[in-house]
Amino acid sequence: MAEQLDATARYYTLEEIRKHNHSKSTWLILHHKVYDLTAFLEEHPGGEEVLREQAGGDATENFEDVGHSSDARELSKTYIIGEVHPDDRSKITKPAETLITTVDSNSSWWTNWVIPAISALAVAVMYHLYTAED
Repeated sequence: MAEQLDATARYYTLEEIRKHNHSKSTWLILHHKVYDLTAFLEEHPGGEEVLREQAGGDATENFEDVGHSSDARELSKTYIIGEVHPDDRSKITKPAETLITTVDSNSSWWTNWVIPAISALAVAVMYHLYTAED
């Protein structure tokens, strides 16, 4: 191992953490820190189901998506029991890339103005031809 481990920190492997995925022992990972939230399950404002769904795995993305308050972040520090072992940090699955795409600004005028304008013109011509037959 190239990096020196901190002697005061307790490290857990992903295999150890995954075993704690039930109501009697609920551990999860936030930003490579390991939290034992078993005692907090009933107190969690979002309900214990939310925590149990993430138990035994990395909940970082979901934690950040919810937008927890600074008080919640401070409270969470009291449940830290250790860190993910440095050798296992690269094994934590990264969230899938989002499918949000941006449109090139050069082509946006085409899709935003020209196509709808041509469509409206075609509808107007068809309407004119339809009413002209009478």
